[in-house]
Amino acid sequence: MVVCNVPDSQLAGQIAATLVSERLAACVNILAPCRSVYRWQGAVEQADEVPLLIKTRRDAYPALEARLLQLHPYEVPEIVALPVASGLPAYLTWVLDSVVSRGGSA
Repeated sequence: MVVCNVPDSQLAGQIAATLVSERLAACVNILAPCRSVYRWQGAVEQADEVPLLIKTRRDAYPALEARLLQLHPYEVPEIVALPVASGLPAYLTWVLDSVVSRGGSA
């Protein structure tokens, strides 16, 4: 599971469609916009962002990260991978089958 915030809904849809069509992700949930408060270059900033929850394979993560960096407008985008401890076996199998393996183990 990869979390990534983007600046608006239009870009969220474009990134989600690209990642799924390129088989880097099985599914991308586009969540409701949220307000982010963060420190950037010494100042406290605020921005409206759209969170993405990206379902992928562990072995596809490097390619997914590289593609997100190409598609994302931020200088330092939030791209955070979280381990999936467990899940419905049929769902996890679907994720594994939906994403192109990039070598290594799933």
